Amino acid sequence: MDTTAHTLEQLFAQLGLDDDTESIERFVAQHSPLAGEVLLCDAPFWNPSQATFLRNAWKSDSDWVPMVDTLDTMLRKPPQ
Repeated sequence: MDTTAHTLEQLFAQLGLDDDTESIERFVAQHSPLAGEVLLCDAPFWNPSQATFLRNAWKSDSDWVPMVDTLDTMLRKPPQ
């Protein structure tokens, strides 16, 4: 079993998004801040497949949860 922790870059790749640092920063700036009452998986900028992946990661308490939580935190902050 692979117990290696996932990275933010791997999460973006899993979601089918550009996964370099500049692209991640641009994505976060473009979609921040996410309103507190909106679950990350329900944000309007995800396609159905991405939303399902994020929802299932949380529901199944998968090894992606730490990076999903990191992304959620990043998207809650106002852009700088």
